[in-house]
Amino acid sequence: MADRISVLVLNQISAGGLSRLPATGFRVGKDQTEPDAILLRSADLHSLAIPISVRAIARAGAGTNNIPVEAMSLRGVPVFNAPGANANAVKELVLLGMLLAARKVAPALRFVAALDVNSPDLEKLVEDGKKAFAGYELAGQTLGVIGLGKIGCLVADAAIKLGMNVLGFDPEITVDAAWSLPAQVRRAASVNDVLKKSQFVTLHVPLVEATRHLVNEANIGLMRPGSVLLNFSREGVVSDSAVLDSLEARHLGHYVCDFPGAALHGQAQVVALPHLGASTREAEENCAVMVVDQLRDYLENGNISNAVNFPQVSMPRESAYRIAIANANVPNMLGQISTAMAQAGLNIHNMVNKSRGGMAYTLVDVDSPVTPEVQAGIAAIQGVLAVRYLPAA
Repeated sequence: MADRISVLVLNQISAGGLSRLPATGFRVGKDQTEPDAILLRSADLHSLAIPISVRAIARAGAGTNNIPVEAMSLRGVPVFNAPGANANAVKELVLLGMLLAARKVAPALRFVAALDVNSPDLEKLVEDGKKAFAGYELAGQTLGVIGLGKIGCLVADAAIKLGMNVLGFDPEITVDAAWSLPAQVRRAASVNDVLKKSQFVTLHVPLVEATRHLVNEANIGLMRPGSVLLNFSREGVVSDSAVLDSLEARHLGHYVCDFPGAALHGQAQVVALPHLGASTREAEENCAVMVVDQLRDYLENGNISNAVNFPQVSMPRESAYRIAIANANVPNMLGQISTAMAQAGLNIHNMVNKSRGGMAYTLVDVDSPVTPEVQAGIAAIQGVLAVRYLPAA
């Protein structure tokens, strides 16, 4: 059993996901010292020395900020995630967030918690006190959705079914997302356009340099007086200081987020949840199953699906002998790889090559075994980052 694939698990992963790595082919656990792959959720890999043996990293969730993606790219290591697997859970939390703000549920709960339930005047206290918590209904209000991936599309659809008007903006919307988007969603011209025209604004974008402080001191004032900002994407997408200034100026009505922080702690108009977005049994199971299936297909067959730093590459096996090559996306790389195989007398049965930014990836099925010498020769080509030989089991 020494040739089994080793997978280091750094967090609690759903049993349903782990069960998809059978013991006949995999060693899975927290005690793997030279793992072929790492499977995790929130563990911070930036502070760890990632073993040179690692050929893939898989996160059972959407964000990969806890993984040194750029460093892994330089090593030819794909980083997998599970986009959309937790979408329904986040969608439901966004709906909850809107209701919490519109119906003033948080202060109402605090009011009830402070009541003396043994007071003979309890009924009068309740009737007098509830006047402070009169809210409004969601139907007829405008929801602005910034980021129209799987989550954004589900939120938009649910809001429409609640009778809301929906305005959407995403400059990089995918074809699949566009097909999923309800026809009733009106297209906004920019982030600022969404902020100006919406009573509720919900953010569903990754945290990258372009989206850091997407809502900030310069544009938060564009929001309607009393409006509600919801952030269930990443903490850094919104400037806490901008939110605090707007709340103190009594311009922004509520800020509902999934990221408690010192700056906004204790603010009456802030509802901060403890990162509950994907914390449902169903979401954890969906994320684990999705990312484990992707990881296994890569480790066994070299196929890549939903890697944040590699192109999507999938090729059905037509030969027992397969080699997978990650390399810098530079001219004549494919020619050099093909030449090295031809010189070794290998007949290429099938090949697929795709690139994404500076990364390229090639799968090659050949008609005869690939010797270690040939593998080493390909690995020695300048620009090749990683070579894996994947003969059929």
